[in-house]
Amino acid sequence: MSLPVHLADTLDGIAAGALVEVAGDEAHHAVAVRRLRVGASVVLTDGWGTAVTGVVESTGKRVFEVRVSSLRHEPLPSPEVVVVQALPTGDRGELAVEVLTEIGVARIVPWVAARSVAVWKGERAVCGGGLRARVDGGRGVAGRIRRSRGGPARGGLAAAGVRGGSGCGADRGCGRARGWSHRRRISVLSEVGGVAVRLGSEVVRTSTAGVAAVAVLLSRTSRWG
Repeated sequence: MSLPVHLADTLDGIAAGALVEVAGDEAHHAVAVRRLRVGASVVLTDGWGTAVTGVVESTGKRVFEVRVSSLRHEPLPSPEVVVVQALPTGDRGELAVEVLTEIGVARIVPWVAARSVAVWKGERAVCGGGLRARVDGGRGVAGRIRRSRGGPARGGLAAAGVRGGSGCGADRGCGRARGWSHRRRISVLSEVGGVAVRLGSEVVRTSTAGVAAVAVLLSRTSRWG
């Protein structure tokens, strides 16, 4: 049985025998929801490749402390995957971030278009599999895509053309919640050397479209080979 994994703000300079404090929402979830108790063995990760194993020495309402017994460093996955995520309404935005992080996305760029209904309200990074996705501030997607091009771990760009509900088609706009027409998306992508692809003809919500696209991409890399 695997040990519970919790996110620590930093593990810089930590060695065996050190005492690590975890506070805030992460600690509250561990103690109040997952019933973490003194004497339990846990894994703490900083989300960027460093993880420690240790035993819980104390707990409070929004804090717990772990005595480190061992430490390990893991290389970050390559290639790095960045997702520009349109903002869905309700709680589906957090669901999208959570699932994208679980499958290994390194960075999530919220897409706040001119006609978007949902509003970005800050970072919502979620730890999954010991790694953390960087969630950028919600800004114009065109500029973010252009700045993403040419990074050391990015070999190219692709836009997943997924059909959506409410009359969204392959060659016309997709309603006020989407914000951009199909032609506009393809134009911005082409300007930076990107490639447009289509994920079949099924109706897919924006909160799951990114996961489907990333799964296809990762299946063609050594990460999922």
